[in-house]
Amino acid sequence: MAAMPKPADSKGGGKATVLLGAQWGDEGKGKLADVLSTQMDVCARCAGGNNAGHTIVANVNGVKTKFDFHLLPSGLVNPRCAGFIGSGVVVHVPSFFEELDKLEKKGLNCDGRLFISDRAHLVFDFHQVVDGLKEVELGGSSIGTTKKGIGPAYSSKASRSGLRVHHLYDPELFASKFRKLVEGRFKRYGHFEYDTEGEIARYKAFAERLRPHIVDGVTFIHTALSSNRRVLVEGANALMLDIDFGTYPFVTSSSTSIGGVCTGLGIPPNAIGDVIGVMKAYTTRVGMGPFPTELTDDIGHHLQEVGAEYGVTTGRRRRCGWLDLVMMRYSCLINGYTSLNLTKLDVLDNLKELKVAVGYTVDGKELTSFPADLEVLAKVEVQYKTLPGWEGDISKATTFDELPQTCRDYVDFIESFLSVKIEWIGVGPARESMIHRA
Repeated sequence: MAAMPKPADSKGGGKATVLLGAQWGDEGKGKLADVLSTQMDVCARCAGGNNAGHTIVANVNGVKTKFDFHLLPSGLVNPRCAGFIGSGVVVHVPSFFEELDKLEKKGLNCDGRLFISDRAHLVFDFHQVVDGLKEVELGGSSIGTTKKGIGPAYSSKASRSGLRVHHLYDPELFASKFRKLVEGRFKRYGHFEYDTEGEIARYKAFAERLRPHIVDGVTFIHTALSSNRRVLVEGANALMLDIDFGTYPFVTSSSTSIGGVCTGLGIPPNAIGDVIGVMKAYTTRVGMGPFPTELTDDIGHHLQEVGAEYGVTTGRRRRCGWLDLVMMRYSCLINGYTSLNLTKLDVLDNLKELKVAVGYTVDGKELTSFPADLEVLAKVEVQYKTLPGWEGDISKATTFDELPQTCRDYVDFIESFLSVKIEWIGVGPARESMIHRA
């Protein structure tokens, strides 16, 4: 294994900084991950797979270049930052190499700085086929999966029939377990077209190409922390898509909360330092599921178009609505954010007034928490606080004081309601369009 880059300095070492989506995903985590990774030695993924999506624009050899990240840690944009895919991630090896090849063709050299835990589970093409079959089976109740095979791969993991990265290096065992796994899917879904023996041969070739990237994941991450290397954990998806705490069953198949950081990387809670929650200045979600503050009027259309609300991974149009602080308060309780990154504040430019959800009632009775029952959630009447808009362009602001007063009032109201400091504010799509309140 190639050595990791030397640490920038010892300050902040021994504790991982965690970046988590606080809503339903697509909050713009990649931008802050890019900003923070310039100070980091390791950028780690702990859960999910290539169903995530970040777009980052960076200068490579003097040329402004756009990079799309799905499975690989976006901190790789920093040429001195190592990328690590932890044990809790499910890895589709063909997509891993496809993404890596695209990055390197655009001038990003990842040699010796991209690593995968030997305990990570594998996603196979048949998992992706099954993903589509499950959606067809669900019909009108479909979850809205990305059809990347993530859910079926986690199902294999939970049923203790999955294959992990280390199995690639025992060819006979791998072939035997793989055949058994595919046969099980044929029995469940019928005999779909799939070349089992061809896949076994393909993965034998993949194993050799993958070998330089494989590490003992627990040793890797603990060595980084104990050596005072700065570690950034880049969350995938978001709290409201968490398998336990999200709007189940309209969720992903992994733990996207702070708990997933510990289980996905093999680190204890006391190895976690700052926990930064990323939230949009409004709310979006993709796919099916409840959305109390959703807007289907002209304002909703404005948010979609001005905010360019289309998925990086799927291209799907995102549903948009007002900022929901009831849901955000629930998110703060679970993840314990030490600070927040408020993104896309500029998308609210030119709106005369803004609404923020501050309570839910059902049959006139206020709910004391975010409901687990989606039937209850579907019936809530949202209580809104109306605030004046700023009706101007904030994209040139570089400090909080340069924002219009009504804009600062909007930020202050969110901060006061949640009792969490808003440390970072996104005021435009560019990398430098980020206000940092020290």
